[in-house]
Amino acid sequence: MNKPPVEIKVLNIDHLGIIAGIIDEMELVEIVNQQVGIKEKEMLTPGQIMKAMILNGLGFLSAPLYLFEQFFVGKATEHLIGEGVLPSHLNDDRLARALDKYSAVGTTQLFTAIAIKAAEKFQVKMNSIHLDGTSMYVHGEYTKPEEKKVNSVKIEGEMKSQESEPESEMTAIELKHGYSRDHRPDLKQFIVDMICTGDGDIPLYLKIDSGNIDNKSVFVERLKEFKKSWTFEGVNVADSALYTKDNIIAMRGMKWITRVPLSIKSAQEKISNIEDNEWTESEIAGYKMVERTSNYGEIEQRWLIVESEARKKSSIQQVNKQVEKQKEKASALYVSCLSKNLLVNQMLKWL
Repeated sequence: MNKPPVEIKVLNIDHLGIIAGIIDEMELVEIVNQQVGIKEKEMLTPGQIMKAMILNGLGFLSAPLYLFEQFFVGKATEHLIGEGVLPSHLNDDRLARALDKYSAVGTTQLFTAIAIKAAEKFQVKMNSIHLDGTSMYVHGEYTKPEEKKVNSVKIEGEMKSQESEPESEMTAIELKHGYSRDHRPDLKQFIVDMICTGDGDIPLYLKIDSGNIDNKSVFVERLKEFKKSWTFEGVNVADSALYTKDNIIAMRGMKWITRVPLSIKSAQEKISNIEDNEWTESEIAGYKMVERTSNYGEIEQRWLIVESEARKKSSIQQVNKQVEKQKEKASALYVSCLSKNLLVNQMLKWL
């Protein structure tokens, strides 16, 4: 007798196999499960759900959450995520429950725990770290989260307030209008603050803020929070948002590098009072520099003023263009005024 043909089922892995392998190597699933916890009858653990979300995010596809499981149709989910895992298990309800769990634990705590393990596994050097923030805009109307209901209870003749639910470790952010790096001030947004290593730009710390948060007011706090989780004695690097009098006083004892904003009067004076013979040629062609000392905020500092020849020429060209535009506007205005004067004179003659 002829044996019936064996049914062959072909499933795709594509580049997701490499990503899944790296996730397994850094033990992400185990770390998330340890932080969040696992229920006995769960088909998928919180760590596996996070792994699935990473695979989806790096799958060159942008789709809403309710189409999440369709992304995995035709893919080898058991090989990529875990034994017995099917695309139907990765539905939006399961994702929503997992996201609630991550929120309860705190995204910063989760991110830091994963980053510590990854830095250890891949031997990331931490001579310097770089802090910056960016805005992420959203579409639609977002109202302020409802305040927690407070129940009043009477204890020994006194009224005591009692929260109906325990306070979450992570305070809910607010989607608000603020300074938009994406040039979309018409849309509400939230802020992402991130710290990366100087070696390979590996992210080590993540904090999500409300859309109207000012970097100047939170940057030092982010660095201090980072030092609580990491043993770090290197250099902290950030943009000019870090440089305020209060911030540099708060960073006493820390090593840091930043750009001094020209809105500070002391910086304007030091730049305008440089003699031509004070410039020192840099090892990089087209650059020269001058060193100055400063005691701004009563903290001894070393300022390095750098001039780029290419940037200088470009700035001069921009200034010349603006001058020419103003000349054209002035000339057009003069012609317009002259024409009006001639018209008025002619009308006066007719009268």
